[in-house]
Amino acid sequence: MDIWKDDYGGSRMRLGKTISLLAVAGLMAGCTSTGGVRQPSGPETVAPEKALVLPPPGGPSIVNVVERKRGNGVEQTISLFTSSSVPGQNFLKAEFFGASGANPGMGNASFSMINESGIAREVARSAPGVPMATSATFLQNAYGPFGYASGRSRVGDTCIYAWQQIRSSAAANTQARNFGMIQLRLRLCDARATERQLLGIVYGYTITGTFDGPTWNPYGNPPPASAALGRTGEPIYPDESGYRASPMPIGYEPAPAVVRLPRTAPVRSAPSQQPAQDAAPLPTPIGPRVPLPSEAPQTSAAPDPAAAPLEQSARAIGVTVPSPDCIGDAAMRAVCRR
Repeated sequence: MDIWKDDYGGSRMRLGKTISLLAVAGLMAGCTSTGGVRQPSGPETVAPEKALVLPPPGGPSIVNVVERKRGNGVEQTISLFTSSSVPGQNFLKAEFFGASGANPGMGNASFSMINESGIAREVARSAPGVPMATSATFLQNAYGPFGYASGRSRVGDTCIYAWQQIRSSAAANTQARNFGMIQLRLRLCDARATERQLLGIVYGYTITGTFDGPTWNPYGNPPPASAALGRTGEPIYPDESGYRASPMPIGYEPAPAVVRLPRTAPVRSAPSQQPAQDAAPLPTPIGPRVPLPSEAPQTSAAPDPAAAPLEQSARAIGVTVPSPDCIGDAAMRAVCRR
């Protein structure tokens, strides 16, 4: 009985010493640890060549690219060169949704399908002070259908705001494939470009980003080849205007060059050549004037007033000029001689 009490008391003392040593060690570790600086994940600037969407050649240049990684995709705002008095910056925004778990710890981005009310709010914020009207025409670029709104400011600047959603059809979303989606927004205001020139940027931009694997492919299955290839009786001509409209101009068209013509001296009439005082005068042409083939023959029987000086000069040198009525066949000349 006493032995059990001694063992119990000794064990309790040893346990208390162990707890005291652990507390002292934790306190010493807390005093000797150093604090570190950690930057939370957020938007960061990347190089322009890392842009997921590129404007067409000749289009507005890229100013900078701000990227935000998400747990289910990535977002990029690509700022473009702006030449306009309308407040705001031209930009091309790309949102890639899908690829769950691609960036762990970043948080998933919430997205919604394109709807009319949401687009109306985006259009109103895109160009402050510019009355924008949504186009009702169905348009389609290389990636599918898109919509846009346009307007002009009070000083004449042209603005467009375009939107596009790239997603495979519901029929292609089978067997765990083609679940990704890309949403694009484009805001452009320019002081010199027309609406058609700005709209050409929508037809010319190139999407360079993609998803890993076929699970998040937003484009769906590739379309089959044309059934007319290799078929008899289906000629293919080099001129494409017969079955497809002319393509949109891509990029800003250069302004027409101003052609300045060189100054020319006024044309002066050449001075009439007067015969010298001692030189003999040139002889006057003798005989009637024969009309050229391109000239209409004279049907009037009235004498030409210009023929009077001609006849006087002819008499001075002893030449008889026949009357215009005596010119003709042999019978008419015989009558004139009587």
